[in-house]
Amino acid sequence: MEGRTLLRGATLGDGSVVDVVLEGEHIAEVGTGLAGGAVHDLDGWMLLPAPAEPHAHLDKALTADLVDNPTGDLAGAIVGWDAVCGGLSAQDFASRARTAALRLLANGCTAVRSHVNVGGPSGLRAVEALVGVRAELAPLMDLQLVALIGTPTDRGLLCAALDMGVDVVGGCPHLDVDPLQCLDTTVSVAADRGLSVDLHMDETLDPHHLWVRDLARVVGAPGDRWADDVTVAASHCVSHGMQDPATQHLVAEELAEADVAVVTLPQTNLFLQARGIAQAPPRGLAGLQALLAAGVTVAGGADNLQDPFNTVGRADPLETAALLVMAGHLSPPAAYETVTTAARRALGLPPVTVAPGSPAELLAVRAPSLRAAVADAPLDRMVFAKGRLVAHTAVEQTIHG
Repeated sequence: MEGRTLLRGATLGDGSVVDVVLEGEHIAEVGTGLAGGAVHDLDGWMLLPAPAEPHAHLDKALTADLVDNPTGDLAGAIVGWDAVCGGLSAQDFASRARTAALRLLANGCTAVRSHVNVGGPSGLRAVEALVGVRAELAPLMDLQLVALIGTPTDRGLLCAALDMGVDVVGGCPHLDVDPLQCLDTTVSVAADRGLSVDLHMDETLDPHHLWVRDLARVVGAPGDRWADDVTVAASHCVSHGMQDPATQHLVAEELAEADVAVVTLPQTNLFLQARGIAQAPPRGLAGLQALLAAGVTVAGGADNLQDPFNTVGRADPLETAALLVMAGHLSPPAAYETVTTAARRALGLPPVTVAPGSPAELLAVRAPSLRAAVADAPLDRMVFAKGRLVAHTAVEQTIHG
């Protein structure tokens, strides 16, 4: 039984109770009365596919007490960050990124995609730091890095970050002086290198900004892609939710045809958007129902973690799922799908199911149902990555009468 791990008596999302055997980096068996080596008793625990965080900013994480955002909006956050980040060392970037990544891991995320600033006051120091953190944490989690090139888009600087080992091409077309040129540059660099693309798109309530349609046009249909394994993601897409229903559905169909995933980010966009709008403020989310109806991959992410772009947040995918229930009106199972299967698809990772042959990337949480897990976000959790237990949180509560 050496090398085998038994998860005994776990409750699955459909309510069934099973034993699960892990062997190597995969699930070997699912059934009842199974035997294994190391045993974890999961009576009273839900066993679920492990979440993935599709959009983080680990280089900025945990700076809310260091960087001010006097206006509270996106422009204020950018100004505040630029005023401070130039004085941060690579060691500082690495320390905070490591802490934030391990919080995500402890809460269940075994895969994380983090954008990292390229250029600006901090130059390439954040890239250097996060490449090192990625190597350090490789035994525990999959960490993808996206080169978030500043504006105006600098092709040479973008390529320098990729040469340092960044995995994915990123940028902010809607903030660039020439959005179409930014799209052309980032997509062409990705094509040259056979890399995936993940762009900040239309993070604005202005309905006249809808550059995500141009992204769908530029990347084309999946058969036109430069490599079979590349993925294209559009993060934020806030202005999509400001369109009339017919336009929402039309754009959703265009994104589905181009196989562009949309990463919706309720925490940060609820924080940043609609400031100054006193009556019925918009929620700052993409048109989720239209996207899902068209078959678009809709992933849910936490985005910023306690920094000037979002001064709160717990690095918890169950918090993201709960916000998508409340603000996005998804059902708890659909919301959990956004932070698991859809998030992994957006990251180009294989899906996880509790079935033989699946990657052994699992989250056990002490809860009676998936709905309760999303609602309560219990801290009692076991996280399994690459077939082994990598994090265990146990909470003791005493009520004194």
